[in-house]
Amino acid sequence: MSISRRQHWEQVYRDKDAREVSWYQPRPEVSLELIRIVGCPHDAPLIDIGGGAATLVDCLLESGYTDLSVLDIAESALLAAQQRLGRQAAKVAWIQADITEYAPQRTYRLWHDRAVFHFLTGEADRQAYIAALREGLQVGGHLVIGAFTHDGPPMCSGLPVRRYSAGLLNQTLGEEFELLGSREEGHRTPAGKIQEFCFYLYVYRGAAG
Repeated sequence: MSISRRQHWEQVYRDKDAREVSWYQPRPEVSLELIRIVGCPHDAPLIDIGGGAATLVDCLLESGYTDLSVLDIAESALLAAQQRLGRQAAKVAWIQADITEYAPQRTYRLWHDRAVFHFLTGEADRQAYIAALREGLQVGGHLVIGAFTHDGPPMCSGLPVRRYSAGLLNQTLGEEFELLGSREEGHRTPAGKIQEFCFYLYVYRGAAG
């Protein structure tokens, strides 16, 4: 499964420029707002799951964050970001991995995911992601996760997605994650279509008991 998934995303970045993919944003304002609300120190470890060629890492570097990691399944996406950043790329830890097979080597103060989790339509994949999240997020750390709402598209980039409400996401993540707030966003794709997202901010309370 992981091989075909990786091949799919590598093909996406071979076929399109990073500024042409449907999820491209020049500046991810909602994510940045929620990260500001968290108030992480600038030297706190942050990871962007599925960050690939996205511009969040650029904005965080500009804001003074110094301990950044970006994980993506597609090496071509990571290379696109590194080329864009130039010398700044050396300040970031780049991780090529399938999140459902990822064993974090450290813990993070903040875990950001814009639209990876909603591609995991199988229960086993979701549980593997959540296991990595629990292992990689510090107790008291924060999760920012964005997903299509029930008004969003049922497919993206040729793949089915699982659309979320706050209730469904709470149930899926489990009681260790406490929802602090959310922000809706009508994302306009480079092709001019509107995709309905919601971004959720959680604090990780740790395993019960």
